[in-house]
Amino acid sequence: MLTIAPLSLLMFTAFAVLAPSRFVAQDAARGNPAELARLERIEDLTEDLANDLLELSIAVRDRNAGAMQRHFAAEMECVPLPCSAEEPASTQKWLMVRKFKAAAGGAAARKGNDYLADWMQLLSVFKSIEDVRFKAKEADFDATEHASARTAFNIIGRNHKGEREWLKGSIRIKAVKNAGHWQWTRSEPLSVESMISKQELFSEVSAPAGISVPLPAYKGGYAWYGAATADLDGDGFLDVVSTTGGRTRLFMSVGGTHFVDRTTSAGLDALNSGLQPLFLDADGDGDLDLFLSAIGPQVLLENRLIPDGKLAFEDISLSAGVARDAIGFSAIAADFTGDGRLDIYVCSYNHYGRVTPNAWAKATNGTPNLLFVAKKEGGFEECAARFKLDDRRWSYAAAAADVNRDGRLDLAVANDFGEKGLFINKGDHFEDEAATRGTTDPGNGMGVAWGDFDNDGHLDLHASNMSSTAGNRILGRIFEKNQGVGPLLKKLAAGNNLLRNRGDGTFEDVTSAIGGFSGGWAWGGGFIDFDNDGWSDFFTPNGFVSGPSMKDT
Repeated sequence: MLTIAPLSLLMFTAFAVLAPSRFVAQDAARGNPAELARLERIEDLTEDLANDLLELSIAVRDRNAGAMQRHFAAEMECVPLPCSAEEPASTQKWLMVRKFKAAAGGAAARKGNDYLADWMQLLSVFKSIEDVRFKAKEADFDATEHASARTAFNIIGRNHKGEREWLKGSIRIKAVKNAGHWQWTRSEPLSVESMISKQELFSEVSAPAGISVPLPAYKGGYAWYGAATADLDGDGFLDVVSTTGGRTRLFMSVGGTHFVDRTTSAGLDALNSGLQPLFLDADGDGDLDLFLSAIGPQVLLENRLIPDGKLAFEDISLSAGVARDAIGFSAIAADFTGDGRLDIYVCSYNHYGRVTPNAWAKATNGTPNLLFVAKKEGGFEECAARFKLDDRRWSYAAAAADVNRDGRLDLAVANDFGEKGLFINKGDHFEDEAATRGTTDPGNGMGVAWGDFDNDGHLDLHASNMSSTAGNRILGRIFEKNQGVGPLLKKLAAGNNLLRNRGDGTFEDVTSAIGGFSGGWAWGGGFIDFDNDGWSDFFTPNGFVSGPSMKDT
């Protein structure tokens, strides 16, 4: 049996509860026009400041001193910037931490060009800089529109030893708009340090490996595509199937170091495609077939290596009983009935843009998920309603595990615009016990995975949720005095979660205690021991559709 991690699908989720402040602000300030006007004014100014910080980000990335100088007032009040790099200290076998020192002294008047010199010294730790991001975490404005803000910055590049280094910090600033720029008039650094990787754990080799495919410009919509790996021809090397641009592509491994496009010879050019590819031996003949979750009828392609002796695929969706309509964003294969045959569970979303979620935190108007139960005589029967798995909560991804150790596979489901599901297998049906077991984890769920992060022998649960700097900032401002639904909405912007299994099949949220997992616009991902030390690490793909400017996301 071969299953893959839930696909990270790139789609246009509005996330309106977080990004456009007006939706939430109108609810929070209903009946108080003055308060609503105040909130909108402050957030408009904050967005203007945040956009200016992105201009500063580009200037810092390019080490453009002239462009950086425009953001600093001629006369500034500064607490010294920690810009003198110390020798890094090891924290584990491949990671080091570098501290930075500043000259002694409190806040004092300083020329803007002197402050710029501090920044240039801080940047001197890098031989090359790949990316820089300044973000406005908090901001407030007085009647004259002078800003007080807490900014965070991240600088990623390579130091003079060629090592990857990630410099991050936080600064409290005061700023005033002058000549089209927000100029800093005061700076107080709160933290500055960096992390250094002593070894290269991964390298990007898709182009030399032969699987780099140029994609057309994004033209809208709400779903993107994914990939899966399996040894399709039995030569001991993993092959790759991807669904990109509405087309299924097959890349066969040659000696484990290179791939050759065999899409046409395998007959995939003429067959239906989908979103997430999933390999499983659907007909029990010993080779791996290909299931594709899809928007519309689901797709099952039979691998004809056995009995024909040649790798080729044939569309058997109708005869196998899987050509059922769904907004199939992902699928997993597992033996839910315990009969030794793999069943298929499809997470179904909805037509975002044409259909609006009926709640931002507990939406229930998605399309029903599907459960294809394998039949003894071959093929599948759709049984989601009978097993009480036809959930309609805008489902995105699922993962199977025996949570209560009764010998039956249970099912965790990540849902957008709401709570997670944890369906416990009762034999002839499933029951959602997320609330009693502590796994509801409200959030915009995009991925879910099982793994044992603390090596105690019990499966823990990792959920990929969206996090938003703007969302946290806006919600914190709106619900500063009147909590109401504030904590719930803030949770929707908080990011990924790690739920620890207490050992009895119930879970506790240990996200804050273990570390931060914000992850940005997170999608799939989960557990992986990428440094082979026996402990599970986490991987979170993230990103969103962006325009040519960092402001256009």
